[in-house]
Amino acid sequence: MTQTTAHRFARRHDLDAIRIGAFLLLILYHIGMFYVPWDFHVNSARPQEWLQPVMWFTNPWRLTLLFLVSGAATRLLLEKYRAEGPGAAERLGGSRLLRLFLPLLFGMLVIVPPQTYYQVVQHVRDNGLATDIYHNAMTADFWMRYVTSKGDWCDADGCIITPTWNHLWFVAYTMIYSLIAALVAGWAGPRLMKASQIFERVFSGIGLFVWPMAYLALIRLWLFPQFPITHDLFADLYNHALSLAAFGFGFLMADAPRVTEALRRYRHAFLVVALVSYGVWVGYMTGFKDTAPPEALKQAMRVVYAIDQWAFICAILGYGAQHIRQTSPLMRWLGGGIFTFYIVHQTLIVVLAFQLEKLNLPLFVEMGLVLSLTLTGCAVAYEIARRAGVFGILMGVGVAKKTAA
Repeated sequence: MTQTTAHRFARRHDLDAIRIGAFLLLILYHIGMFYVPWDFHVNSARPQEWLQPVMWFTNPWRLTLLFLVSGAATRLLLEKYRAEGPGAAERLGGSRLLRLFLPLLFGMLVIVPPQTYYQVVQHVRDNGLATDIYHNAMTADFWMRYVTSKGDWCDADGCIITPTWNHLWFVAYTMIYSLIAALVAGWAGPRLMKASQIFERVFSGIGLFVWPMAYLALIRLWLFPQFPITHDLFADLYNHALSLAAFGFGFLMADAPRVTEALRRYRHAFLVVALVSYGVWVGYMTGFKDTAPPEALKQAMRVVYAIDQWAFICAILGYGAQHIRQTSPLMRWLGGGIFTFYIVHQTLIVVLAFQLEKLNLPLFVEMGLVLSLTLTGCAVAYEIARRAGVFGILMGVGVAKKTAA
């Protein structure tokens, strides 16, 4: 690899920081999901409607941004393997399988079951679920039923099907997209650089505004109404059209410095568009909280949603590229541990929130405890995992050199 190429694919501290920030936002979001009056695995008996605009703020873009950054990290890893010798695409596929499939499997069998247990407990309490599992503790008996269930935890609203991946769907999708990237890289070979050059020409000017927003609006208008997000790998067409496109954008963006420069140059404009579209979205959601909007307005708001989505992503990427040029000991520690944080955080939230609610504490005290204890539990899990040797990979910690998830 030449010095110029090595510089082009140098570690991006801005993308590292954005990845960490997006995951931490996701932890806050899932804490909010317990308290907001929306459907979640478990819900507070004190739902807070004032949280809805806060949740709407990150709803359109937080996961799409994560997929984009994951795509960029995958490309940087590919180029690192290319610098080391032949077989880069094969090593990329192998490393992604090792880094993502094992934590996914471990998470589904060990980390996620407590979420299902408390979900069943709350449904029994609130809805009379047709099962006796409420009378059992979180024991090996429950775990065996979790692993072998064929939908026998049912009520009038449907069944809880296990085993499941819950929040770990993101890991499954990222793994699939990474394997697709490895296949494409192996097939394209040197042509991948040509694809990056075309990408750079298209998205380094006004195309950075127009084409992604048009694509996001199109899939929101035509796919989302027919294929709502399910997190079911084989029945999630809108989500794949959104997330795979974001992953691919990040994959090509990693070798497109003019696109990064455009993001930096237009960051203020993107932020203004993002804030205005968010304000319009909040007005729409609150104004039609109790009544159905006209169909034409609903369609227009899907376009507004897409504009909000892309404008916030570009503003974050632009400000990151402008202001984050170096790392710190804390950022390095979080960079190594944030994948572990993601793996364990939702189980910690569900268990802690469900149990703390029984104490009838003041609401903000309870919220503060859920947040602080969740972050503490995530940090402890990471410190255990990083000392567990080869077993640390089950919790998202690399055996030797750590790479972005």
